Amino acid sequence: MRREKVDVLIVGGGAAGLAAAISATESGAKTVLLERDRSTGGVLNQCIHNGFGLHVFKEELTGPEFMERLWEELKEDVIRSNFTVLEIKPDTREVITLSEDGIIVFEPKALVMSTGARERPLNSLRIPGSRVAGIYTAGVAQKMVNIYNRLPGKKVLIVGSGDIGLIMARRLKIEGMDVVGVVEIMPEPGGLIRNVVQCLEDFNIPLWLSHTVIEIHGKERLSEVVIAKVDENRKPIAGTEKVIKVDTLVTSVGLIPQNELIENFVEMDPINRGPVVDDYMRTSVEWIFAAGNNVAIHDLVDFVYDEGKIAGMHAARYALGEKLPEVKYEFVRGKNVGVMLPQKFTGTQPFKMYIRPTKSLEKSVLKFSDKIIRKFNWRIRPSEMIDLVVKNFEGFDSKITVEVSNLD
Repeated sequence: MRREKVDVLIVGGGAAGLAAAISATESGAKTVLLERDRSTGGVLNQCIHNGFGLHVFKEELTGPEFMERLWEELKEDVIRSNFTVLEIKPDTREVITLSEDGIIVFEPKALVMSTGARERPLNSLRIPGSRVAGIYTAGVAQKMVNIYNRLPGKKVLIVGSGDIGLIMARRLKIEGMDVVGVVEIMPEPGGLIRNVVQCLEDFNIPLWLSHTVIEIHGKERLSEVVIAKVDENRKPIAGTEKVIKVDTLVTSVGLIPQNELIENFVEMDPINRGPVVDDYMRTSVEWIFAAGNNVAIHDLVDFVYDEGKIAGMHAARYALGEKLPEVKYEFVRGKNVGVMLPQKFTGTQPFKMYIRPTKSLEKSVLKFSDKIIRKFNWRIRPSEMIDLVVKNFEGFDSKITVEVSNLD
């Protein structure tokens, strides 16, 4: 076992981690980025479709192209692959890792957590039936097709209309599979509208809203599933059952932020399922920062990149001895507010805020403690994050209630 002192240690080499490494090194901090896989990039390496980078680079890129840009931005060699973080000790500021060279204990002055998210598995849906071959999460199916050049089957049904599920419906159709449709338990799609249009409507793939899979059948391999319509309480409606013959089931039913390493000693947000952060992406433990999908699930990698740059810059400032401003304000969720970050802020700088409404509204307003901040003359949806720059905090109390309500 050996020890190593660093200014900024970054855990996770996806878009947020690489962005944090870029800004930390540019700030002059001795930086190390740990990645558990052989190469950095995270899920973007298998996202060969376009649509990335429109906000950050002002052009449309594929996932690998987006990562290439980040590798080009990162001027210093700070990446260490095949590292697994075993434990983080907040009291002694030690990060215990396992690598090909054995156990290495890092002693960072600041830590950036950019561990991303994992897919929600099929078992979380509690669908009765056989657990047979032919059932995949959308990310696994995507990796099979785009990285390993293998089709998961011949005839497929997609469960869930999250963005990756919609994208995989199109991808599998292009590669020759019979995509019978996409079922979504909610009354509206779970992904971006642009993906519904480009991935389903343009390829004549049916979308069954307010439907779900209620049974799975097969022996060694999946042979059929039973779907049914659901009521407003998401309970199957008797008499609406329909048998669909498929050999493959792909699930896209949400992502879970990965925070097991810090959730026992960092203040967590039960709705975001990630750490509570301020406008510096600083957690409740002053030397630990966080950015990306482990803080909250984002729609666009561009937002993740922006957060990583903020976390890396301020982690470097802290590590190099600068005293960061204290938190003065706290956001409190009000009506129709789900995912929200940051939850706290210092009031010393403009910052970007992200909000996901809990239900769709045709025309609405965003209010901070009854003061109108922004009006929406278009339909807002839970599937699409609201992002805005907060500049004016004068006149507000230390606790600010955030709500989204109908436009009168």
